[in-house]
Amino acid sequence: MNEALSKGHRSGFVSILGRPNAGKSTLLNALVGQKVAIVTDKPQTTRTSIQGVLTTPECQVIFIDTPGIHKSASAINKRMMDAVRASLDERDLFIFMADATHPFCEEDERALSILQRVQREGEKAPPVILALNKIDALAARHELLPLLTEYQKRYPFESYFPISASKGDGLGKLKSDILRLMPEGPEYFPSDHFTDQPARFLAAEFIREKLLLATRQEVPHSVNVLIDKWEEGPRLIRIFATIMVERDGQKAIVIGTKGAMLKQIGTLAREEMEGLFGTKIFLDLHVKVEPAWREKAVFLNALDWRTMAGRDDK
Repeated sequence: MNEALSKGHRSGFVSILGRPNAGKSTLLNALVGQKVAIVTDKPQTTRTSIQGVLTTPECQVIFIDTPGIHKSASAINKRMMDAVRASLDERDLFIFMADATHPFCEEDERALSILQRVQREGEKAPPVILALNKIDALAARHELLPLLTEYQKRYPFESYFPISASKGDGLGKLKSDILRLMPEGPEYFPSDHFTDQPARFLAAEFIREKLLLATRQEVPHSVNVLIDKWEEGPRLIRIFATIMVERDGQKAIVIGTKGAMLKQIGTLAREEMEGLFGTKIFLDLHVKVEPAWREKAVFLNALDWRTMAGRDDK
């Protein structure tokens, strides 16, 4: 922490909340200017809280991306909602994201109840910005008015912004308002720090992203990636990873005809890792069937890098 910057310098912690598939991870990547969260069109792609850091000469903002707010029936869903609730503590600002292409419904009401709880319990609740996302898919801006009216009835938002996280529309104004609302404080991280995730967790997430995009609907949420071994040399990182699925049929899909699907996933993940890590990557992938892994604590612990199993060999 650089205490010398504290006088006149602004900093703070901002949680990004909303329903599944609202675009929270896309917004995080856009605000940070670096890919720190994987993005697919499947709900609940984000399984734990992910931190991204934006640093300017005058301010440092630590954004926390969270899983989509949903009913938590299974063990994995309960873990995801625990991550959401943990993201409510000691925050300076919330960004609540809504999909501007869908009318207000019961699921939106449920998601908003998380904020309403904070407002009731806190002595002075942090301000909340409403971000109405995916405006690039609307025929006209006036289509936003009914949705905006519904949200304004239910919560005293500090401000609201129509945005397109994927296209960049409205992000400049949103970012300016975020910086305006940050309290005076120090620089918590070095200026080149952009995420709290270690490289091995990012590698596992990149593999999972490529798998979800390649297999589409065939292997939705029943897949997990574990980094079994990590060997880091001066010019090459050797990564050995296991893709876990729940059924034999899913294993066959992930491997593909004569291993073609697994090779495609590995190639795409390796290329993205090389771009981020700035070095050559050797990636060895295997697929394992682990029935009902989503209900087993030992595997659920691996969803978050803070409890991720594995060993490093250098």
